Amino acid sequence: MTAPGDRKLLRLEVRNMATPIERKPEWIKTRARMGPEYRQLHGLVTSEGLHTVCQEAGCPNIFECWEDREATFLIGGAQCTRRCDFCQIGTGRPAEYDTDEPRRVGESVARMGLRYATVTGVARDDLPDEGSWLYAETIREIHRQAPGTGVEILVPDFSGRAEHLDRVFEAAPEVFAHNVETVPRVFRRIRPAFRYERSLDVLTQGRAAGLITKSNLILGMGEERHEVSTALRDLHAAGTDIITITQYLRPSPRHLPVARWVHPEEFTEIAAEAEEIGFLGVLAGPLVRSSYRAGRLWARSMAGHGRPVPDHLRALAEPVA
Repeated sequence: MTAPGDRKLLRLEVRNMATPIERKPEWIKTRARMGPEYRQLHGLVTSEGLHTVCQEAGCPNIFECWEDREATFLIGGAQCTRRCDFCQIGTGRPAEYDTDEPRRVGESVARMGLRYATVTGVARDDLPDEGSWLYAETIREIHRQAPGTGVEILVPDFSGRAEHLDRVFEAAPEVFAHNVETVPRVFRRIRPAFRYERSLDVLTQGRAAGLITKSNLILGMGEERHEVSTALRDLHAAGTDIITITQYLRPSPRHLPVARWVHPEEFTEIAAEAEEIGFLGVLAGPLVRSSYRAGRLWARSMAGHGRPVPDHLRALAEPVA
């Protein structure tokens, strides 16, 4: 058996495959609520041949997010130069550098009439700038083509290099996000090409640049409960404004087995702890994803900093119906 792209399976992947896919507990389920905004947006995306991570990754929150006119886009190609044991994105030879991609993403955002767009992408260690121009240019193109849309940029670590990060900061996204994902003890095993302290420093640099900052933790990958508390304190001390916390769902038998299913009551407890620590925006739950309710979390964080929400993004500050 081979991995996607016909590459040979890693020994780690062979080991993972010895554990069958786990059965999900009762509380991990979604209800499809197709409101008018969702139906209109779905029709547009289908008829225009547009592509979003929301659809292609089968996100459980697509109905709510699209009803709020929020969507997520992936840039940089379908192959990542790094492999994390929880991530469904393939690892391999990256695509050619597509310098027209930012314009097309900006065009899609404008045609979809989004109020808020999250842009994420693969690591591009093959490029001299590690893809930082692509991220920055995508922010600029969305702001140019859809000036009424907020932009959240979710980046790799760019090896922590200030010149690459500054390129993204200067494009002025509404939110600068970098996901730490797990606790120090298991970090190296799950994210071997990343470093925990370096990821914290990336967030610190984003805060120093004056941006609203955000990160994510995935539970069920071998962490202990007290380690989650430590990671939350580390993230807050690093300057993180917004935190999302979710349950790990195994993408395939090749990936890390689920260590535990976190009960909704524990997510409620962790969310309360995060708020007490001082995060300005917190969402935690089994099906929360880092882009879930992203625009509203940004607006809440702006208020927490005492900053006014610009008139063209005022709808993001309205109460959820």
